[in-house]
Amino acid sequence: MKLRKMMALGLAVALTLSLSACGEKSGYKVGICQLAPHVALDAATQGFKDALAKELGDKVTIDEQNAAGDSATCGTIINGFVSNKVDLIMANATPALQAAVSATDSIPVLGTSVTEYGVALGITGFTGTVGTNVSGTSDLAPLDQQAAMIKEWYPDVKTVGLVYCSAEANSQYQVDEVQKYLEGMGVACTQYPFSDTSDMASVVQNAADNNEVLYVPTDNTAANNTGIIDNICNGKVPVFTGEEGICGGCGVATLSISYYDIGYKTGEMAAKILKGEAKVAEMPIEYAPQFTKKYNKATCDALGITAPAGYEPIG
Repeated sequence: MKLRKMMALGLAVALTLSLSACGEKSGYKVGICQLAPHVALDAATQGFKDALAKELGDKVTIDEQNAAGDSATCGTIINGFVSNKVDLIMANATPALQAAVSATDSIPVLGTSVTEYGVALGITGFTGTVGTNVSGTSDLAPLDQQAAMIKEWYPDVKTVGLVYCSAEANSQYQVDEVQKYLEGMGVACTQYPFSDTSDMASVVQNAADNNEVLYVPTDNTAANNTGIIDNICNGKVPVFTGEEGICGGCGVATLSISYYDIGYKTGEMAAKILKGEAKVAEMPIEYAPQFTKKYNKATCDALGITAPAGYEPIG
């Protein structure tokens, strides 16, 4: 009888340990692929790492790699993560997300700094949840309010040039929407796409020569090369932007989100997935909780303009 009791007890202990092992693991491997080194993406990555550190501590090992602005390198980095059998991939920016989706349909993938997931992933009628191994956070600020911001600063503006990288699908989406809102306010808009840094300066110059105001959306190539825009426009043509990092480099004002905050939210989502508390396929895309009106004091001083009430200086 004692032997049977001991065997039953041993079986119960083994079952308990087995069930525990099926839940939270003792350690996790997470791969971070960031498209390029610039202020917004850096902040998102830092927020992600901080959230993971808070939620999982030393249970998580992070392999962080930067593609230096090259989309093809994103693919190489992501394929490395897949080969190393990481538990989760964080894809920072649209090309990194697209590379991850192409590389795996089983490893959970969380995007951040991605404007519109339906556009980025070619999903028609996107409703907010991807429904596969992909979810994440969006950096989309209200585009109607960005258009209204331009009219707030320049009520009599007649022409706006929309400058963006044609290789970025989410940039195209943003300028199309902003153009629609501006034209609804009686402003004539022209799109000025550049393919990469090789023709960026000439395109920006053309836009500046033929418009009163320029608008640059949340665009990774622009964010990485604000100096090109600033050299052409500073003190001559006001530039309104989709996010704070670009505005700090060459803009007048922006309606901006906190990239750190959306990165942090992505980290919280990752922790839930890794701990088995949520399934990535059921997680809707998350958005920034608030937006802030900000202006670049140095650029405004160069143009001789004063910020309207309600704008905070970029610090």
